[in-house]
Amino acid sequence: MRSVSINRAAVLLLFLASVFSVKGQEAYTVETITMPEGLTSETGGIDFLPDGRLVACFIRGEVMIYDPAAKHWSIFADGLHEPLGIMAVSNAELVVMQRPELTRVKDTDGDGRADVYEKLTDDFGLSGNYHEFNYGPARDKKGNLFIALNTASPGGSVNQELRGRFNPFGRDLQQGLYEMYSVVPYRGWVMKLTPDGKLHPYASGMRSPNGLGFDLEGNLFVTDNQSDWVETSTLYHVEEGKFYGHPASLVWNKDWKGKSPLALPVKELDAMRTKAAVLFPQGIMANSPSQPLCDATGGKFGPFAGQLFVGEMNRDRIVRVMLEKVQGQLQGACIPFLDGHGLRKGNNRLAFAPDGSLWTGQIAYGWSGDIGIQRIVFNARAPMDVYTMKLSHDGFELTFTQPVNKAEASNPDNYKFRHYFYKYQRKVKHEGADNTMQQDLQEVPVTGISISADQKKVSLKLGALKPGYVYELKLGGITSNEGTPLANKLICYTLNKLLNPADGNR
Repeated sequence: MRSVSINRAAVLLLFLASVFSVKGQEAYTVETITMPEGLTSETGGIDFLPDGRLVACFIRGEVMIYDPAAKHWSIFADGLHEPLGIMAVSNAELVVMQRPELTRVKDTDGDGRADVYEKLTDDFGLSGNYHEFNYGPARDKKGNLFIALNTASPGGSVNQELRGRFNPFGRDLQQGLYEMYSVVPYRGWVMKLTPDGKLHPYASGMRSPNGLGFDLEGNLFVTDNQSDWVETSTLYHVEEGKFYGHPASLVWNKDWKGKSPLALPVKELDAMRTKAAVLFPQGIMANSPSQPLCDATGGKFGPFAGQLFVGEMNRDRIVRVMLEKVQGQLQGACIPFLDGHGLRKGNNRLAFAPDGSLWTGQIAYGWSGDIGIQRIVFNARAPMDVYTMKLSHDGFELTFTQPVNKAEASNPDNYKFRHYFYKYQRKVKHEGADNTMQQDLQEVPVTGISISADQKKVSLKLGALKPGYVYELKLGGITSNEGTPLANKLICYTLNKLLNPADGNR
């Protein structure tokens, strides 16, 4: 009996040693935060106060503060209407985006509870449609606040009592009965609130823009969700005065002279729109992307400083985006950052803590998702991953976070490319698999491979490249020189523009 017990104990110790050895090699760990008892923790927004505490709003109206050191929750405010965004101004002042307005919430007497609720702006319409969600705010370096307003759903009604002027031409009752619509101002717009308190229309053409954020250069990015007129989910680089594709919001353009923009020919609308910087292939990369967040941690969260992380609602994934400027426009690639490893679905809001950890607030809200808050911690071990994917004149350059095994990286069988495009159209029909929406789906052979002296950069030659296409790459058995496997093997590059011949080699 004793020898059996010793053998079992030895086996158990070997097993535990192997588990901790593998865990020790993981670049990131996911931790789940214990939520307050009785709270329906469907997370509408998260941010960090200057003192390092987390502040979160939940869609049933609560705003709560979490002290990570003490692991303690406290209520700061309640009674809000479906808040879907929050921004910390100070330890005692927040800005919350709720259904009726953008609101300043303050604790003026120092008791830890808000006693002032002050309207910042409500200068936008409400029809009573359930789908008129509001997102943001995101603040630029000049102190302007940006918010985004959802279009209404054909699955919901319009109330008799409205806020804002009613315009029936924001909906095409002839052909577009199943399209999202904008019958009150400024549904489908990104809006800018200036420091003097005035709300200005900024950019149009959004359908369901569930997330806004800035990069380190001050570029504003907004995600949109796939459906009518949005051929697959997107990341837009949003600039003032531009139109991004969903026609309903055009009716609120001050220069709009026509009737329903939804009745315009597709070709005419296509010529007007600004295309997405990055497409998230539906059913492949992301189905419902949420907030884009720039890694401004200066390396505290690993090797991806300056890149964007984007939440994904429909699966246990966070996506990473790497961008480059080609012919004056931003475009680039997306890759899974984290799949599984304890991460839940419904990743709606992201925020970096002062210690460099990434926090994600989750929501279900009647769709596929989970609820609560999780924390992702970098374990000071760089992952083996694609750091950047950049366009070249005849293919792409992959830079890895670690030197690659040269023999494996030289094998063309480890690079499976295919390209396709998405058709801009009135209504996307979900018939069969999601990838039936892809047009001109073709395999693309790799015709040449070269590897840099430091073995971190792999240049892939594909031959002729087609603008307007997504180039999807599935990587095979490539490891680092130390034998570490790739953390992620799927990457998709949105090729809007080719390099100018005068740009030379890259």
